[in-house]
Amino acid sequence: MKTSLVVSTPGARFSALVFRDSFSNSLARVASLGFDGVELAVRDPRMVNPAEIARLAEEHRLEVCAIGTGQAYGEDGLSFTDPDPSVRERAIHRIREHLALAWELRAIVILGLIRGKRPPEMPEAEARRLMICGFEACAEEAAKLGVNMVIEPINRYETNLLNTVGETLEVLDELGSSHLGILLDTFHMNIEEPSIAENIRAAGNRIKHVHAADSNRWAPGFGHLDFHEIVNELRSSGYDGFLSAEILPYPDPDTAARKAVETLADVLKFRGAGK
Repeated sequence: MKTSLVVSTPGARFSALVFRDSFSNSLARVASLGFDGVELAVRDPRMVNPAEIARLAEEHRLEVCAIGTGQAYGEDGLSFTDPDPSVRERAIHRIREHLALAWELRAIVILGLIRGKRPPEMPEAEARRLMICGFEACAEEAAKLGVNMVIEPINRYETNLLNTVGETLEVLDELGSSHLGILLDTFHMNIEEPSIAENIRAAGNRIKHVHAADSNRWAPGFGHLDFHEIVNELRSSGYDGFLSAEILPYPDPDTAARKAVETLADVLKFRGAGK
C-alpha cells in the first residue's frame, strides 16, 4: 500500500482539505512531506490542465491516484437525484468530463456526494432509480475509456443515500460493472458501521480506494481509530492501493499533513504492508 493526500484548487468550500492552493504549489508540498501520491479534488475538469498536472506529478515523482468529484455537488449543486432533469443531465455530463481527465492522468474517479440526497417529496424508490441511472450512465462511459470508478458510502449527516458498505455493495451487485468498485472511508465507517474490520472483509476484492481519516476527521493518529487493525484487514482482503488522507487541516495544514504521512507510513511499515 501507498500513501496519498487529497488536495484542491483554491476556493473550495469542502472542509476536509489540507491544501487549497495551485496544483503546482500543492504537489510540491505533498512530495516534500514524503507522500507517494496525490488525490485531486476537481470541481470542473475544464478549469485544469491535465498535461501540466501530469508534468508536475512526474517532476515530483507522485502518482495521481484519484479524482474527487464532490465539489460538483457541493459548489455547483449537481446530482443524479435532483428533481430537475436538466440538473441530472449536467451532473452526468460533468462526471464524463472527470472520466476524461482521469483517463489522461491514469487515475480513478470517485462517485461520492454527486449522487445527491433524496428530497423529502421524492419517494425512496424513485430516488434510488435516479441514482442507479446516473451510475449506469457513468459506468458506460467509464467502460468506453477503460477508467475505473469507486462509489463511496457516506454518513447519514451528509446524505440519505448509501450510508453503509452493505448498501453500496448491493448497488454494485445490481450495476454489475467491472469498472465500478467501492471506496472505504474510515471516518464515515466509524459513524455508520458496527465493525470497520467486518465491513472491510465484506467488501473484499471490491475495495479499489481508501480514504484514511481518524474518528474526528483529523489526520490518522489524532483520534481513536486503530489503523494497525484497519491496515491488517486491508492487507488480508488483498488491497494494495492507496491510503489517501482526506482530513481536516487541523491543528494547521502542515501539521495535519505531516501527522498523516508519518502515522500511515509507520503503520504500513509495522504491518509489513509497505510499497
